Amino acid sequence: MLHSVARLPLANYLRCCTSSSTNHLRKVPRAGSLGNSPLGLQTQSFDCCSFSTGSPHIFHSQFPSPPVSPQHQPLASTQVRTCSNHSKEPPRQSTMAANSSGTEPKFTNRLKQEKSPYLLQHAHNPVEWYPWGEEAIQRARAENKLIFLSVGYSTCHWCHVMEKESFENEDVAKIMNEHFINIKVDREERPDIDKLYMMFILLINGSGGWPMSVWLTPDLAPVTGGTYFPPNDRWGMPGFTTVLTKLASKWSTDKDDLVTTGRSVIDAIRRNVDHKRADEVEDATNMETLEAKFKQAVNMYQRNYDMVWGGSLGAPKFPEASKLNLMFHLHVQEPKHKVLGVVLNTLDKMAAGGIHDHVFGGFARYSVDKKWHVPHFEKMLYDQGQLLSLYANGYRLTKKPAYLTVADAIYRYLCKDLRHPAGGFYSGEDADSLPTADSEEKIEGAFYAWTYDEIKEIVQSNGENFGELGGVDPVAVYAAHYDVKEEGNVKPSSDPHGHLLGKNILIVYGSIRETAEKFNTTVEVVERILKTGNELLHEVRDKRPRPHLDTKILCAWNGLVLSGLSQLACVKDAPGRSEYLATAGALVKFIRANLYDVQARKLLRSCYGGAEEPLASERPIYGFIDDYAFLIKGLIDYYVASLDEHALHWAKELQDIQDELFWDPKHGAYFYSEANSPNVAVRLKEDHDGAEPCGNSVAAHNLLLLSDYFEEERLKEKARTLFDYFAHTAHFGYVLPEMMSAALLEEQGRNTLIVVGPESPEATALVDAVREFYVPGMIIVQLKIDQPAHIVRRRKSLDNFKMVKNMPTAYICHNKVCHLPVTEPERLTEEFQPRYTFDYQEYEN
Repeated sequence: MLHSVARLPLANYLRCCTSSSTNHLRKVPRAGSLGNSPLGLQTQSFDCCSFSTGSPHIFHSQFPSPPVSPQHQPLASTQVRTCSNHSKEPPRQSTMAANSSGTEPKFTNRLKQEKSPYLLQHAHNPVEWYPWGEEAIQRARAENKLIFLSVGYSTCHWCHVMEKESFENEDVAKIMNEHFINIKVDREERPDIDKLYMMFILLINGSGGWPMSVWLTPDLAPVTGGTYFPPNDRWGMPGFTTVLTKLASKWSTDKDDLVTTGRSVIDAIRRNVDHKRADEVEDATNMETLEAKFKQAVNMYQRNYDMVWGGSLGAPKFPEASKLNLMFHLHVQEPKHKVLGVVLNTLDKMAAGGIHDHVFGGFARYSVDKKWHVPHFEKMLYDQGQLLSLYANGYRLTKKPAYLTVADAIYRYLCKDLRHPAGGFYSGEDADSLPTADSEEKIEGAFYAWTYDEIKEIVQSNGENFGELGGVDPVAVYAAHYDVKEEGNVKPSSDPHGHLLGKNILIVYGSIRETAEKFNTTVEVVERILKTGNELLHEVRDKRPRPHLDTKILCAWNGLVLSGLSQLACVKDAPGRSEYLATAGALVKFIRANLYDVQARKLLRSCYGGAEEPLASERPIYGFIDDYAFLIKGLIDYYVASLDEHALHWAKELQDIQDELFWDPKHGAYFYSEANSPNVAVRLKEDHDGAEPCGNSVAAHNLLLLSDYFEEERLKEKARTLFDYFAHTAHFGYVLPEMMSAALLEEQGRNTLIVVGPESPEATALVDAVREFYVPGMIIVQLKIDQPAHIVRRRKSLDNFKMVKNMPTAYICHNKVCHLPVTEPERLTEEFQPRYTFDYQEYEN
């Protein structure tokens, strides 16, 4: 749930954070939506490409924003496609910087030498852009100029808008080049820089988003900023040129004031990070118990839940995967609270909505309306990975076929449209594309929207593909099921720019059964019409100009996908199980080969998709806390799915490296970046789960599981220190849902399955009997007596487990207390099914 907070005037904020009696940053709310900048400007936050922080105290306001994307409910039937190494689609431009006329670009700047697709998009701006680094910062210091820092990412719609309006404008560029040192940052490539200055933007404006625009002193201290700025004064906002000229004037006449302002901000942020919340720690008597946090979390999720459309109340609507994961866990632990209905209704409504691509699969980033209908059309890898896990685990908990269908469709989309030939996955696809090959201007949603006449023509001209329908009109059935209308189905309030006028975004308001009843036909006929219709539309859609593909391959996001693939591969009756596991295995090999520096013993943040082989940056960017935490989690999940002990070995090795590079030995918790990172003013610690979980939350899970696998108490102690560090976080289970889940595991203990016997189908059947259920924190150990001992055999506590009657034998243990041994998989199923399977029909509206 996103809540509103009044804008924070910069002057008041600075008075607070520089007060001699203040040790922490404090927010001073003020009525109204405008803040006072140090330039005398009235500034307003514009929610360009907004984000969901997971915090109940931050609201990312929705300004007039463009359309969103077309997609909804589960596909009519499950289709499984093997991951192909070669896409059959026409080649796509990897950057937007190409000159469509084929002539030599008029301008070329330093970004031309970069690998990031976002930076390459700006390589031919008239602005003298620098990448973040020593050259630009030293020039700012040498010439004593302010730095203009522009942060975005290649699939960000409003980043494209600001580029077209301002950064491609030679008059604007002249002002920028004369008065500022201009730096471009890809937020996905340098999240440490993005997070630091986004904290400043959130503090002064109360909301944030991208593009992020910040002005820094040569010492890298922020003095003012915002998100999107229009080229000229409008919408109650100062124009970009107005801000530039006033800042240039202020710097030339009163730079000491700006320098003092910037230093005060950095000092306050540093104090806030360095201080271990001394006032809270000293007063441990006010510490809430985990049981109290549990009850508070249940109450908050139920209170903020949209009972009709699922998800949080209001709009825009984000998937909020971390919250949904916690609710799965809460329900398994205490089914009496019935929070499972919150998750299942949300999964159902997202799958039915336009945020879901019904034609081929995958999810857009968020919807601009409360019904999940009109999405913001960019498709991001981190969403696909987390939603793959959610729908896979939804199926494991309920055995609802639609969830497996949706998960498989995400898998097909990942393989066809986001996979590098070597096995890694690209970052995402843009929201904007050309409506036709002859169009000159990209618009949001052009690739996904349909007119009624387009659908009618496609279906009628391919009538033979549908087979015998018993007189049923396939156009009418398809249109009725997906709410396709001749006048279009997008409300003007969701389409302020009119890009979707007369267009349809597919959405499902009913069910296949209801559609069959309406047309007096069978469910099978409707399923065939929808399946065939989507295949035909997909074929036509692939001939349209595609959205821009961000070919950056990020370690953290690939870790999320590895988790999703692995959890889907645990579903033993999934038709594509072997493909899921093979794709996960190939991804592990890709990451090891391309995103791990063996000599430095460090993960790399990213590599870049080349035509055949992935490309490394000439200036490697080493991984951040989420690169380690997400990959370690993915490796643990992959081990559970495959029992590949090499993956578990590597997870443990990476955990040791993570502890060495990021752990704060003085106060506890993990910093986001390494110590002594060049040109990073403050090392932050992430303290909330947003569109992605934070590294500290995921690390808490990893530490507990690895402590059990390797019997190292120090890992468990580190997890407990993490819980202590964040224990006073307000609304703990709502702000840090992933960490709340880990805390529940620590308090309740973990279940362990130990299978003793030679590697055989019988031993695998025992593992599968347990692995198919969603059991939070399940530890699985297979003692293969016919093979050399590996790391798991170092657990001395396992030496007493033996086979019964010379047959593969399973032991189920909880907190070191074990049940009697079992040799029949059916017995395990009988034990787990009542506890870990729920009837989804009980929770349907």
